[in-house]
Amino acid sequence: MNKILVYMTLAFTIFLNTGECIGGTASFDHKIEVDKMSFEWKLDDKVIHIRLAAETTGWVGIGFNPSKEMKDANFIIGYVKNGKAKVMDHTGTSNRQHDADKKAGGKDNVTDITGSEQKEVTEIGFTIPLNSGDTEDQVIDPDAETTVLLACGSGRDSFRTKHEFNTVLKVFLKTGKFTKIK
Repeated sequence: MNKILVYMTLAFTIFLNTGECIGGTASFDHKIEVDKMSFEWKLDDKVIHIRLAAETTGWVGIGFNPSKEMKDANFIIGYVKNGKAKVMDHTGTSNRQHDADKKAGGKDNVTDITGSEQKEVTEIGFTIPLNSGDTEDQVIDPDAETTVLLACGSGRDSFRTKHEFNTVLKVFLKTGKFTKIK
């Protein structure tokens, strides 16, 4: 009986500390809410844990450090369909387009994918490396100002729909301080 209690306690502790629980007990160090979207994150050694949420039943996405508009940004976009999250690693191929990293010769570096869709709100969670070594990804430096693109699509579960909301932020990921640019 004591072994069962110990194993259950251990399993519960691991569950609480993994950050896998969408909307539950996962703890993030910082949160930005802009209009209809929120971006939460936690830095952890060489990775960043992220949770995005938006008032949509379509996709939500984030991009890091474009060279101009969308070009060269490291994008992570996802939606939830039939209770299952679909998340993709993209790169900005031009000022107004992006495509899968794998298609451009890169790698999909997204792990720990979670998602939910409740009451017209889509939420995805994931982890990405700060420096993946992937030629299609930008290095994310927590000590420097990071350009963050947030966007969401209308109520269709497809990566082919254009965003209905987007904004550009300058963020210091280590402190959570940010400025809205657009």
